[in-house]
Amino acid sequence: MPTAAVTPETHNLTGCVSGENQTEPRVTGRLDAAGCLFLSIMPYGQAVPALICVFVLLTLFSCLVNVLTLLALARSEELSWQPRFTFLKSLILSDLIQTATFGPPVIHSLVQRRTMAFSTWCYVQYFVGSASIFTSLLTITCMALERYMYVCHAIHYLVILTQIRLRRVLTLIWVYSITIGVVNLALLHTAEPQDSGPVTMGLLCEPDIMEQHMGFPRASAIFRKVVGSLTLLLCLLIYLFSYYRMYQDARNAVIPFNTVNNTARKTVLFYCGMLLLQLLPLLLKVISDALWEVRGSSAMMERSSQAGDMCMVEPAPTATAALLHMSLLMMLIVPPCINPLVYGLRNVEMRKALLSLFQWLTEIVGSWVPDGDGDVVRQNRAQAG
Repeated sequence: MPTAAVTPETHNLTGCVSGENQTEPRVTGRLDAAGCLFLSIMPYGQAVPALICVFVLLTLFSCLVNVLTLLALARSEELSWQPRFTFLKSLILSDLIQTATFGPPVIHSLVQRRTMAFSTWCYVQYFVGSASIFTSLLTITCMALERYMYVCHAIHYLVILTQIRLRRVLTLIWVYSITIGVVNLALLHTAEPQDSGPVTMGLLCEPDIMEQHMGFPRASAIFRKVVGSLTLLLCLLIYLFSYYRMYQDARNAVIPFNTVNNTARKTVLFYCGMLLLQLLPLLLKVISDALWEVRGSSAMMERSSQAGDMCMVEPAPTATAALLHMSLLMMLIVPPCINPLVYGLRNVEMRKALLSLFQWLTEIVGSWVPDGDGDVVRQNRAQAG
């Protein structure tokens, strides 16, 4: 049997109906549903290598900066008891889970040039991703509330925020987020069973993709949108209230001196801007919920079925849905990259803890550096003697 030929200029897409000419090198022959759907999401193959590099860099950077920050916090006895850094540990743990859940699957789909296969991992990804996003949002909100109590109620700060209450708050955050994930997962099965095929229509099992694959369960969509919107609104109100009150106190403190507290204003604007960046995935999700068409809409997707060598493919998403899907994937990796920088490195104590960590790591590496003869064992023995 002759092998498939590779053409450097064009490729034959007789296995898919993409709607436009393709100019990316590809093996000719029939493509399965996952390959066809990938082409409908990413019609321009030249962008795939760039996206792979971006996702790999973001994933590696997120893992590196979060792990280093967590190690610095674990080694510092001075920071371990402070509530703000306890919240930061929880945020870092959530960010690491979010990065590990979203980054590698998207990179794998881009490398393979196939959409996500529907399997048990899809359910795990959907549940863990939802829980980690809610955990990060609630933790950042509690961090703003903690700063408000520290600045505006400094006298009663340690009385209000005891270690027992702190543990209860963290437990409540994780229990609430996990409960939402479990309920979402259970409500996905409320729609009538249907044969949707072995692959999904996206590179990640995010809510729109899962609901589309499961037959658009109405209960799941309503619960996700209502609970998500209410949680987001509540967190925004708490966050804005906390930083507005802190700004008011800082402004009132300098009124007798007829000056303007520019530092307080810049600080509030900075953290509000970082909150907006943190909420970009959720804002994109709101836009996606508003613009994503339902299965019955002919404007959303159409099934290709032609005789001969044309393959039967799953209904392809519209260009708007595909663009929102790729934007959401990109934005999901950004917050875990910036959270340790915003809530960790801006603090002087945290920078000192990181410097101490680097010095400790340098000493460990230096103790294993070989001497001129390359004999590490002899060097260590001489140092011990």
